[in-house]
Amino acid sequence: MSGMSDHAELILDGTKIAWHEERIRAWERGERIAPITIDMALTRACNYGCHYCYAMLQENDRKTINREAIFNFVDDCAEIGVKGISLVSDGESTISPVFVDCVTRGSEKGLSMACGTNGYIFNRRKLEEVLPHLTYLRINISAGEPKRYAEIMGVKEEWFARVRQNILDMVDIKKKMGLKVTIGLQMVLMPEYQDQILPLARLGKELRPDYLVIKHCSDNEDGDLGVNYDGYRALYDTLQEAESLSDSEYLVKVKWSKIETGVKRSYQRCYGPPFMIQISGSGLVAPCGMLFNERYKKFHIGNIVEQRFKEMWQSDRYWEVMNYLASPDFNAQTMCGTLCLQHKVNEYLDSRQKEQIVVLQPSGAVPQHINFI
Repeated sequence: MSGMSDHAELILDGTKIAWHEERIRAWERGERIAPITIDMALTRACNYGCHYCYAMLQENDRKTINREAIFNFVDDCAEIGVKGISLVSDGESTISPVFVDCVTRGSEKGLSMACGTNGYIFNRRKLEEVLPHLTYLRINISAGEPKRYAEIMGVKEEWFARVRQNILDMVDIKKKMGLKVTIGLQMVLMPEYQDQILPLARLGKELRPDYLVIKHCSDNEDGDLGVNYDGYRALYDTLQEAESLSDSEYLVKVKWSKIETGVKRSYQRCYGPPFMIQISGSGLVAPCGMLFNERYKKFHIGNIVEQRFKEMWQSDRYWEVMNYLASPDFNAQTMCGTLCLQHKVNEYLDSRQKEQIVVLQPSGAVPQHINFI
């Protein structure tokens, strides 16, 4: 990362929750803790039609997150002790009219703000406005060639050129303004996209973002996306070759731990949501994106368009849902989809609860993006 050796480590495969010991201790004492990270979208809408998209499985009652609702929400987060908000979740937040307002308000309130996006809607002016307020900006791009990009991402071929230019602009603005923001690319890899692994890794080497991360594709518990987890094994050599394209200022990183885990979980209790919850682009607050769909209503806590987040968080309802997921009545091995947002956090907290790990204060430099666990 701009002389990567001088910088704190960038953890792209794992969890940073161990750096939040006081929040874990408070949770272990049974206190009502604020989430460290909130992963959310500002809208359910999207201008792309990606074939691997999980959001189509998350349909719920849509409401519009307006400026008043998002300002109230951000202010509540800052007040109760949330540390980071990542605009990722189940919609393309950049197309929301409140996107810039949300990022700047959050940053001004002392929250770490981040965004995952297809990167299409940006132009140089908009990038100059938001980049100073972001901890990271990650572009979801699952192909390195225009024709395959159009097929996989469900858009016109010429959109590839615009996104490519936007990435060049991001890198240029970061350099010219001397910003700390991390600019990354992300490939969601289905085994059938293997022909794009190396073209994309080479494209990154040319465009010079800080990193390219290659990750598995999550499926729901019914396997509706039809992800063949066994198909990843045949790609290991190609993935290692992509990683070998890294240099001192550009990191190619495969999320090996999840690609190798497949559909297995080592834990049954879900402890992660009090530390990291998800909010739908409809405003719905739920423990995680896999539970956004209407059929999981019993896990739905409320909606930030209709109720202040602070009130929701203080309510018994919020903690009933959290405590149920952490109870013997819930089994993540049989009741959840694959490789969820909280997976690595759950592994860590579960091992800790079972006393399988010695709890030590993490040593070494504090990693980057500490508030995105």
